Amino acid sequence: MDDTRLRFRIFSVFTALLVGVLILRLAQLQIVDYSDHSGESRSNAVKEQRVLPARGMFFDRSGRLLVDNTPGYNLLVTPRYFDAGSTGQLAALMGIPDSVLVGRVAQARRWSAFRPSILQGDVPFDMLSQVLEQRHRLPGISYELFQKRRYRSEANMSHVLGYVREIGDSDLRALRDMGYRPGDHIGSAGLERQYERDVRGQVGSAFKMVNIRGQVVQDYLDGQEDAPAFSGYDVHLTLDAATQALAESLFTDKRGGLIAMDARTGGVLAFHSAPDYPLELFTGTIDDEAWRYLTTSPDKPMFNRVTQAAFMPGSTFKPLIALMALQEGVISPDTRFYCPGYHPRGNGRIFKCMKPHGSVNVVEAIRESCNTFFFEMMRRIDVNTLDRWGHQFGFEEKAHIDLSQREVAAGLIPDSAWYNEQLGEGRWNEGVAMNLGVGQGEILVTPLQMVRYVAAIANGGTLLTPHLIDYMAQPETAERRVPERPAAEQLTINPAYLRLVQDGMEQVISEKATWLQIPGVTSAGKTGTAQNPRGEDDSLFIGYAPADDPQIAIAVMVENGGSGSGNAGILAMFVMEQYLKGRVDMKGRAFLWKQVLDRRSEPLATGAGAP
Repeated sequence: MDDTRLRFRIFSVFTALLVGVLILRLAQLQIVDYSDHSGESRSNAVKEQRVLPARGMFFDRSGRLLVDNTPGYNLLVTPRYFDAGSTGQLAALMGIPDSVLVGRVAQARRWSAFRPSILQGDVPFDMLSQVLEQRHRLPGISYELFQKRRYRSEANMSHVLGYVREIGDSDLRALRDMGYRPGDHIGSAGLERQYERDVRGQVGSAFKMVNIRGQVVQDYLDGQEDAPAFSGYDVHLTLDAATQALAESLFTDKRGGLIAMDARTGGVLAFHSAPDYPLELFTGTIDDEAWRYLTTSPDKPMFNRVTQAAFMPGSTFKPLIALMALQEGVISPDTRFYCPGYHPRGNGRIFKCMKPHGSVNVVEAIRESCNTFFFEMMRRIDVNTLDRWGHQFGFEEKAHIDLSQREVAAGLIPDSAWYNEQLGEGRWNEGVAMNLGVGQGEILVTPLQMVRYVAAIANGGTLLTPHLIDYMAQPETAERRVPERPAAEQLTINPAYLRLVQDGMEQVISEKATWLQIPGVTSAGKTGTAQNPRGEDDSLFIGYAPADDPQIAIAVMVENGGSGSGNAGILAMFVMEQYLKGRVDMKGRAFLWKQVLDRRSEPLATGAGAP
């Protein structure tokens, strides 16, 4: 009897201890380690479905819709529930080899076994329908709705807008904490890339109860824990769609860059790098031939010639040389220099001019584009002074614009240190500097830099910050945001000297290259023809209009386009006219349109074209 009572007591104590251990362990799991296990246990019954936001839309300066979205479908897999036995059936429905499907599922498992991953993005609706018809035989397979880009404008604007593509491995590693997953889309160039966080929007969540096959049964807690998605910011550009479309059409079969800017604010009105490419290529799968063209063509369609192409400016640099000479006191407004058709130092062999101009002052030298005069200016001015003035006007610096600075070139304005390093100290002379006076030699500039420079001449000495975005607006909250940008700079230049240069540039259009006049609008400009080591000379033009109240400034470079008074100048004239008047008056001017489309390089009238 005593033994029985003893055994009962021992059993009772053991049972109590066991229950106590279980209670303590349960308390640990439910209270102490709740945060470690709640998500894991909940994921066995509750699945989070992402609610992808609508990507922000793009509008031009007048509110015209340029880019919006259209529905697309992603096929998803949750590896934890996927049955390997259904691989063959699913691969057949998707039209891919079994091995490819196995690899994609394995990749999804490495990312997360319990979370849905994109198995194939942007699947055709008929394929999705066939998969969903067999859904009861395909555990772990689901889909999500997303928004893909739709382009509404006749203008490509490819180097401005950029494109959206499936996220790459490096971006995925860097942005995982921001909710990106394999197969997601991300801005990969242009404004889409630069403002990805703003344009993408905020991903939402919807929690669903699922069965053991991973199939949705009902909403979890009637959607009380769901988080709404917020659309990305709509982007309102400074671009004018009609002006942009015209610029693109004029660059057909050409290489080069054009940028037009509001001479008062810095808002970019047109921005075109040629050749470009249709952005629709990136809304689906790019075929091999198209991809080879984009990445290996010698025309380099993905190279941004507006911001990255560095070239010699030719005679378009002469207004800067004139301002520098005046401001540095090297010449006065009345100073005259005799041009016999060459500079005396070159004896007619090296420092040539187009023709004898006789005695010319600074305004006449700009109008006539007299090489001899500007050779002499750089004979009197050292290269370090030119380098300093170049920097004042934004040359040899990466100009700010709403694009990645990786897409912006600094160019070159050589100084004595540069020449000493490249040629050797004492192994270069004034002849090297003199060549810089006509924009030849080692000077390298971009269209982006040139439009800032000519706008500063037009507006009286304010160096503007070019920008593509006017403002961004969140459609659900109506919040508006303006991207930060550097303030404009006021240059220290005598207004009287600026007026002299403006007069010279006005006379270029009104007296010399008269075919570049815009009917009913006074304008100013400077043509240029610069040597290109890879073929025919480059055609260049800078200008602004109206001359007495500048609203648009423009810089154009046509690679191997020949005379600046022909190709680039005519192209610029039509673009400025389109912006200022809303149309191009072709009455009696069809020959000009034909010239720019035919890529003629010779001047339109004997002796009239400026170099």
